[in-house]
Amino acid sequence: MKKIISGISIFCAIIISAQENIQFQELPFKDIIAKAKKEKKLVFIDAYTSWCGPCKMMEKNVFNQKSVSNYYNTNFINARFDMEKGEGREIAAKFGVRSYPTYLFLNGEGELVSRNTGYMEESMFVAMAQDINSPGNQKGSLKERFANGEKNPEFLINIIKLNANSDYDFAKKASERYFQNKKKTEELSKDDIGFLLYFIKSSEDNNYSVFTSRKAEIVKYLPEETYNEFDAQLKLAKVVEQSIDDKNKRINDDYFLKIAEPLVGKQAAITKLNQTKLSYYEQNANFPEYEKAAVDYYKNAEGFDPNELLRAAWVFADHVKTVSSLKKATEWAEKSVMTGETSENTYILAKLYYLTGNNEPAKSYAEMSKNMAAQANKDSKLAEDLLSQIK
Repeated sequence: MKKIISGISIFCAIIISAQENIQFQELPFKDIIAKAKKEKKLVFIDAYTSWCGPCKMMEKNVFNQKSVSNYYNTNFINARFDMEKGEGREIAAKFGVRSYPTYLFLNGEGELVSRNTGYMEESMFVAMAQDINSPGNQKGSLKERFANGEKNPEFLINIIKLNANSDYDFAKKASERYFQNKKKTEELSKDDIGFLLYFIKSSEDNNYSVFTSRKAEIVKYLPEETYNEFDAQLKLAKVVEQSIDDKNKRINDDYFLKIAEPLVGKQAAITKLNQTKLSYYEQNANFPEYEKAAVDYYKNAEGFDPNELLRAAWVFADHVKTVSSLKKATEWAEKSVMTGETSENTYILAKLYYLTGNNEPAKSYAEMSKNMAAQANKDSKLAEDLLSQIK
């Protein structure tokens, strides 16, 4: 009899323990969303990884608390996904998950309603859920509500924060409505200015008028020189667009400078032109034009970031044949190596030495690249192949 009672007690303990944990549904993502829509609930997704310490602490200390499990099991459809396996990878990419743990709350349309991160104590974790589970977040699709003209500032800010990385165009439209409805008597906050600057890409954008009319408020948070430089870049963006001849895959230098110089001055116009040419010609694999632009732009390498110089040196090492240009690229790679040796920059330097006929230092740096890659568990094939070519 005692054994029977003991067995029942153990069984009951297991049942109670199961009830005092968040009940995560082991279903495909699309079925989780469908279930939430059918039951008119939000989805809670614990986005974790197997190696994440705080993720394990949440499971050990928080998910099994009665107040947590009661609230989450009653109000949400709960799911867990390892962000480095299976569907988790797609979810991480779709919603821009980059730190762990991340807590995603979605509606029945699969839209992000809220995102939070990091370890939380029991009371904070429940309070967060209660706030997110408010009636306002259950009104339906965010895009439907936006399309119907909702202007609530908190609603618009929420769209901006949640979609800035995953749906830029939607977030930008929300920012435009937010600033359009912000009264002139309401001073811009630091966060407002961040939202404003993030979504302005040219002087053609709707929010550019806000940027210019509220300059006095903006320069309270950033230097006027920075404001003016940003303004110049916005004005030049449209000029860049008009200067590109996509049919012939070229940039009309004369047209660009004619329009840009009166806007920002000669030197700034030339700098922007070269930056544009580097980006455009690399994207379109027009390496002769890329070579000319890079040699002109980086002629005084001291004023540039070593990583930027290394990127150009890599393009030269792979696509340029002119010896004088390759020697210039060697200087760029040397500058990068001088700031700190890596398997990447030592390989590029080795290849450039080899291409310019300096086999002894080429072999030395190729060996260095190979060894550094091996020590860091990286692929050393490029360095090995280069060593086999060096006599």
